[in-house]
Amino acid sequence: MPLGDALGDLLAGGKRLRPAFCYWGWRAAGGNDCQEAIVAASSLEFLQACALIHDDVMDGSDTRRGMPAAHRRFATIHRGAGWLGSPENFGVGAAILLGDLCLSWADELLYTCGLDADSLRRGKAMYDIMRTELMAGQYLDLLEQAVGGGSVERALTVVRYKSAKYTIERPLHLGASLAGANDQVIATLSDYGLPLGEAFQLRDDVLGVFGDPSQTGKPAGDDLREGKRTVLIAETLERCTSAEADEVRRHLGDPALSLEGVNALREIITTSGALARAESTISEYTERALTAARSPLLAPEAVTVLEGLAIAATSRSM
Repeated sequence: MPLGDALGDLLAGGKRLRPAFCYWGWRAAGGNDCQEAIVAASSLEFLQACALIHDDVMDGSDTRRGMPAAHRRFATIHRGAGWLGSPENFGVGAAILLGDLCLSWADELLYTCGLDADSLRRGKAMYDIMRTELMAGQYLDLLEQAVGGGSVERALTVVRYKSAKYTIERPLHLGASLAGANDQVIATLSDYGLPLGEAFQLRDDVLGVFGDPSQTGKPAGDDLREGKRTVLIAETLERCTSAEADEVRRHLGDPALSLEGVNALREIITTSGALARAESTISEYTERALTAARSPLLAPEAVTVLEGLAIAATSRSM
């Protein structure tokens, strides 16, 4: 079945960060190693699949994890079969439906994980907050693209809601809430999760411009062709000359941008100091997270793993 095949290929890749943080939020709050917690954490892979599929539709992305994005894949099926109507419209419609299915299946997997009713009630409250923040962050991201970007502060707000909270802080909170964590443990996990989430997204932004396609699964400089208004771009526009800023704005979002054009923008980003600033911030925020992870409020068996996850999330190869 095309829907199932597309989802299976998407789920075969990825870093599984959200389930990992959810599970270790559970363990950090004193939860024991059990299948029910693993299943609950795994539900976040379906939520992430929903977010990726819909995000690719909104961004008009061609690829995801080294393969055609879902909407492109369905359009190709339509075109190859010679069906009626627009292949592109069919692809978008099918991808939206597949994303909606993933959202539904995420709920189903969480609520049938086998944990008791009280645990699920606590978890549901946090899970609802996480989904709301994700949608709000996605809208803020769309808004930034529509208005042509803004300040570094505004770009950081998008990062916090679309990525930092959703990728790390709230998965940790979900696991900890399922385990019955108190307010102090939740706050400690925020001290770890928020700076790490922002560092994670900054690393992703750097990879989106400078990353090796064999590592990222996307063409070199694809974020530039898609016109993503990232913190890295906002920093560049605040730091570079007016002539350089004009060049960035002229080429940013050009789907036909050549490798020479990508390299020219990379040079501006580098010489402006924006790349160095991003690397410095990633290091600073990662250290904050590592300090928080060593709190005596967290179960000792979780501390070492949380430290390792922090390094893995922020030191991905270029």
